[in-house]
Amino acid sequence: MHPALVKSFGGLSLQSYIRHFLFGLIFPAIFIFAWSHSKSEWMSLAMVLFLSVSSLLYPYSRFVYEGVVSYILGNNAFFMNAFLMLLAKYITMAFCWVFAVFVAPVGLLYLYFTADKRASQ
Repeated sequence: MHPALVKSFGGLSLQSYIRHFLFGLIFPAIFIFAWSHSKSEWMSLAMVLFLSVSSLLYPYSRFVYEGVVSYILGNNAFFMNAFLMLLAKYITMAFCWVFAVFVAPVGLLYLYFTADKRASQ
């Protein structure tokens, strides 16, 4: 594999990538379930490609989101209704998954440029 790809795609820990990847599979599962109950009998190649790419890039998109939220909120803690918190979490996950194609490259670039710094630690 090309060293630049290893620097970017290898930047997340395997545990973190798998965790976010598995949570990200919620969205294609919902879409496929809804599609299977529609009148259409087949899914377009473009839709399969979108589902696949969004699912594979979701962990990097989530990495960007968590970094931005951590920067903005710092170490503050918020106490709120658990249902509202879970709803907000689901909505942010959905946005990160849908826009993963656009957001993940930011995370991949960050991981690429910080790879040497992480390797020296």
